[in-house]
Amino acid sequence: MRKSPEVSPRRLSDISPQLRQLKYLVVDEAIKEDLKSSRSVEDINSASIEERILRITGYYGYQPWSASYKSEEHVAHSGPDVQPAAGAAGPESSSTRRKLHCCIRITAVQVRKALWGVAMVMCVCSSWAGSTQLAKVTFKHFDAPFTLTWFATTWNCLFFPLYYVGHLCKSPERQTARQRLRECCRFFGDDGLTPKVFFTKVAPFGLLWILTNYLYLQALRKINTTDVSALFCCNKAFVFLLSWIVLRDRFMGIRIVAAILAIAGIVMMTYADGFHSHSVIGITLVVTSASMSALYKVLFKMVLGSAKFGEAALFLTIVGGANFVFISIVPVVLYLTRVEYIESPGDIPWGYLCGVAALLFAFNILVNFGIAITYPTSISLGIVLSVPVNAMVDFYSCEINFNTVRLIAVSIICLGFLMLLLPEDWDQCIIRLSTKLRKRDEPAEGGAQAGTSTGLNWRGRTRTSMSTFSR
Repeated sequence: MRKSPEVSPRRLSDISPQLRQLKYLVVDEAIKEDLKSSRSVEDINSASIEERILRITGYYGYQPWSASYKSEEHVAHSGPDVQPAAGAAGPESSSTRRKLHCCIRITAVQVRKALWGVAMVMCVCSSWAGSTQLAKVTFKHFDAPFTLTWFATTWNCLFFPLYYVGHLCKSPERQTARQRLRECCRFFGDDGLTPKVFFTKVAPFGLLWILTNYLYLQALRKINTTDVSALFCCNKAFVFLLSWIVLRDRFMGIRIVAAILAIAGIVMMTYADGFHSHSVIGITLVVTSASMSALYKVLFKMVLGSAKFGEAALFLTIVGGANFVFISIVPVVLYLTRVEYIESPGDIPWGYLCGVAALLFAFNILVNFGIAITYPTSISLGIVLSVPVNAMVDFYSCEINFNTVRLIAVSIICLGFLMLLLPEDWDQCIIRLSTKLRKRDEPAEGGAQAGTSTGLNWRGRTRTSMSTFSR
């Protein structure tokens, strides 16, 4: 059965007669000269054998030059009011303008992100140092660390409502609260937040959250805020060690060195006070708090993975709600047993309690959602900068004796923390930077030799510039 001549061939075997005629195809020299400047001829010369066959035979209407040339004509006529300077090429100037515009836009984004980073560093440092100092003052009026922990954790219930308000203000596709809640619940699995998921995947993290904050506040009752904030920075070293052991993360020698520095700082901090029982207990409490924080982060990544902003807000809201429902009995028991006792409810310093809870809530917002507007390193820098801020407050309040051993211990811990902020390919970045700096100086040496030899040195300079460009 013969094919209709209107139907395009669908296999190369269908056009075998045309293929056999290609070897006898002869183009007149005059036609070649007339078509040398043709774009289609240039395009065919640069194409493969298969593309030439498909273009000549019109296989499936294959005409790739039509789309490309339309796009080129569109670029050429996109700015009819712009006239190129005399002697300048239009496409080159247009390409240069596009590159310049792209560079300016990228630079503006980076500058804006850097400015947000500076603001984030100040806010994180202020909230973390402020909550630490205010909690220290609160214990002078109301010595109840667990009640303060329970009260501050309950404020986590505000995370998802605040996130939903932001969703209504920023998102182009606004969803109802129930729709958004149902979508965020998929983070826990296909069935959402079931009782089994709650008790196996949410409740353990709630307990780790409470233990971390409670041990941190207990340590503030024993030692000064500078030592507590410096020792808590060791949690980043513990995160690396647990990630390396449990999550099989990449081994990095510099981070092992940072972990060793953190452990050395802990030992020196204990030695600074002469191994007194009071300071040893406080240091043990804050190191345990840092360990609980590291365990929380590693287990969260292993069990639940990475969470989006809405999912993280919902998770923290559930932790705060579970704390209010299941843990509220503990402060009552502590009050009745006079472990955390106060004479009358009117003597409770609600201003201090709300201040500590608000500052911790702001700190958690910045740590969990600040990555949306700036670099994660800015958040970490804000945490480590809280150490000198607390040191200045302790120095002027005469609550700390800055001996040489304590200063060295604090400096070692902060140095280890900063080393842990280095990216995984930091060594390759340094090698590339040194290579670029070295290659930048080589053309000047080649230019000094250009007066003695022209051809050979010109070729040498060309190879250098091309190798620099390729890197």
